[in-house]
Amino acid sequence: MSLLFDLAFYAAAPFWALMIFAPTWSWTARIVGTPWLVSPVLIVWAVAAAPVVGPLWTVVTSPSLTGFTGLLADPAAVTAVWAQIIAWDLFVGRWMYLDSRARRVHPLLMGPLLVLTVLLSPIGLPLYLAIRKRT
Repeated sequence: MSLLFDLAFYAAAPFWALMIFAPTWSWTARIVGTPWLVSPVLIVWAVAAAPVVGPLWTVVTSPSLTGFTGLLADPAAVTAVWAQIIAWDLFVGRWMYLDSRARRVHPLLMGPLLVLTVLLSPIGLPLYLAIRKRT
């Protein structure tokens, strides 16, 4: 599971690198333009989730702190949740990148904001929404 855990991040990292370090390159817009860029991370999620699909389904259909804590004792479940977080953050970052390009938000502002989003999307997204409101 350790390899899959690492692979979830590495599958997303090239897309983040394009959005942060090459935001105006024509290929970045083409590559990031498709919502399917999250597919590699979702494949990692599927492989990690397969052995725990039953317990995972139980926890998401009847959520409880105790159930979720118990599920996360399994490395496969932790890896699946990690991959899900990585995929969601990438999807949110993709939207922010595309929206910021359309609104002409300067890449020097967006670069650090995207870094913050990949690390802590619950902080990065609202900050971008505040910036977006001003453009």
